[in-house]
Amino acid sequence: MYSAIMSTEEKSGRHERHDDVPEPLDAPEPRDVPESLGTRERLVRSTQELLWERGYVGTSPKAILERAGVGQGSMYHHFSGKSGLALAAIRRTAEELTAAAEECLATPGTAYDRIAAYLLRERQALRGCPIGRMTQDRDVVRNAALRAPLDEMFDWLRGRITDILTEGQRGGELSGELAPAATAATVTAVVQGGYVLARAADDPAPFDAAVQGVLALLSAQSTADRPATTPAD
Repeated sequence: MYSAIMSTEEKSGRHERHDDVPEPLDAPEPRDVPESLGTRERLVRSTQELLWERGYVGTSPKAILERAGVGQGSMYHHFSGKSGLALAAIRRTAEELTAAAEECLATPGTAYDRIAAYLLRERQALRGCPIGRMTQDRDVVRNAALRAPLDEMFDWLRGRITDILTEGQRGGELSGELAPAATAATVTAVVQGGYVLARAADDPAPFDAAVQGVLALLSAQSTADRPATTPAD
């Protein structure tokens, strides 16, 4: 038991603990969390990393505390329990990914250039998408609160890309036959599917090929000639 300050659900035993879940064989090296950070911030950052590596079920309170380097009562001092901490971590990750995407999508240039900047930005293809990873976790998708940040981020991304494509059409950069909303959904699906294919092959090449494929489709709808593009390593 990590603390006398525990939620009613945890005391009743309705939530199974996973303190002894082994670390995946392909897990990346743990990242050190700076000791200069406050306890709450260290807990959130450690949980972000562990959720990306192990998923929700595989992330135990014990593993979080060890990664954060904090005492047993710390989690329950700042959060109601594992689910509350996981929600804070998932929201933080969604906010960070949204900001990274917006930085690319807000760059100067045509609609094609802006979407290409998003698709070609540096990614860790073999680790997968930290938010997409959560959609594969049954305990997350069945929990409305934990699932909400995932829905919000993907809804925002599809909407943002739809707006950019619509602007491109109105400006004469893209064919009027292009369906902005459907194309935005395709771009989002290609990125997430590319992660899955890369992880399955243990090779980023399938991700790069998927990106090149969707860029070729966009280029075919563009009114300007485009040079060949290459994904970042």
